[in-house]
Amino acid sequence: MAERSVKRQLGSMVLAFEAFVVFFGTLVAAGMKIVDPALAWAVGLTFSTVLILTPGYLGKKGSYWFAWGLQALLLGISFFVEWMPLMAIIFIGLYGWAMIAGTTIDLARKAKAKVDTFEITVETTEEKK
Repeated sequence: MAERSVKRQLGSMVLAFEAFVVFFGTLVAAGMKIVDPALAWAVGLTFSTVLILTPGYLGKKGSYWFAWGLQALLLGISFFVEWMPLMAIIFIGLYGWAMIAGTTIDLARKAKAKVDTFEITVETTEEKK
């Protein structure tokens, strides 16, 4: 079984946690009637669903750009709920860290796999009495 990319694993974790935060933000927006509750539920549940399904798409061509687009979209719609822009900025930072750290670890693993390994043997002679 091939190892999964650390970049993909970290990005998936951030997106999954973000989906729950968006869901709870939806509860706040609908409960406090900040916007029309039907609109809050429609946008919030759709966005949460897309966030929770995106990790299955990560690793494919353009998937990381798509996830960055979701981060930008979250920042844009977060201004409707108090304190949600702070949460959006935190998750953008976490996702950025996940991409940088994941790429670094993946490249280090790849470099380590390319290094030739060798064995050193040491022969000793012992005097017998």
